[in-house]
Amino acid sequence: MPRKDIYHDSFKNALIKDGWTILADPYTVEYEDDNLYADLLAEKSLLPEQQKRIIVVEIKSFINPSPMNDFQNALGQYLLYRDFLEFSHKDYELYLAVRSAVFNSFFQRKSIQPVIKRHQLHLIVFNDKKEEIVSWIKS
Repeated sequence: MPRKDIYHDSFKNALIKDGWTILADPYTVEYEDDNLYADLLAEKSLLPEQQKRIIVVEIKSFINPSPMNDFQNALGQYLLYRDFLEFSHKDYELYLAVRSAVFNSFFQRKSIQPVIKRHQLHLIVFNDKKEEIVSWIKS
């Protein structure tokens, strides 16, 4: 099982503050003869009469010297998790969680924006110091 990202607890606290219930930490994404390990599985009811919304979240720190290398790894994980979830849990939404500092710099690059749109990445931007969700983005 992979080790937790350094911002794991900060993001988890932000999600809980936003009204989410953590169901699994980590969450095993199972399909056929393979298992992948996403960081969190969480649920939230938006309105009393609605079904619960369930999300799977992969948290990425982007602290290595090459943010492009971090992005390549994160994108690969995201796409594989999305495929496995599509095959096994169609009602689960997948999100990539990144700190606001990373989103406001690297994720705003002209070369990165079209990649995010092309692959329809769903992002949760969070403030690691305040442990708060800044925004939810569906591309």
